[in-house]
Amino acid sequence: MVNKVILVGRLGRDPELRYTSTGTPIANLRIATDESYVDREGNRVEKTEWHTVVVYQRDAENCANYLSKGRLVYVEGSLQTRKWQDQQGQDRYSTDVKAQRVRFLDRKGTRDEGGEDAPRKEAGRVREQEPRDNKAREDFGPAFPSEAGGMDDVPF
Repeated sequence: MVNKVILVGRLGRDPELRYTSTGTPIANLRIATDESYVDREGNRVEKTEWHTVVVYQRDAENCANYLSKGRLVYVEGSLQTRKWQDQQGQDRYSTDVKAQRVRFLDRKGTRDEGGEDAPRKEAGRVREQEPRDNKAREDFGPAFPSEAGGMDDVPF
C-alpha cells in the first residue's frame, strides 16, 4: 500500500510554529496549488486547491525561520486524517499532509514583499533566507500554469 503526496505550490500565509508540551516543534503551512483547463464551451477555467501541511521537528523550525507568504515550496509526505469535535459536539474530520520532506524552491536573493533583496529578520538578527545545508536547486520552471505565459499549447 502507498500513501504518498507530492506538492509544489506557494504559501498562502506565513508558517505557524508552535511547540507541544514536550517541546516538539510543529509548523502548519497553507499551500496553494492551481490548475487550468478549457471547458466544453471553450472558456478557460482556473482552479486553486488549498492544502494544510503539518511539518515536525527541525524542518518545522526551518520553515518558520525561512519561509513566508508567497514563497514557492516542494513538499513530500503522506495524507493523515484527524477526527475532532466541534463546539456542538459533532464529529469533524480534516485531512492534512504530514510532511516528510520540505524543500524551498525560491532562489536566494528573491525579492521579498517589501520589494528588496533582503534576508528575513528574526528577533533583531538577520537570518539567511535558506538553510546553509540545502544543496543547489534545479530550475523547475513556473509553479502554476498561469505563470507559464505562452505554455498553454504544450501537448502534455
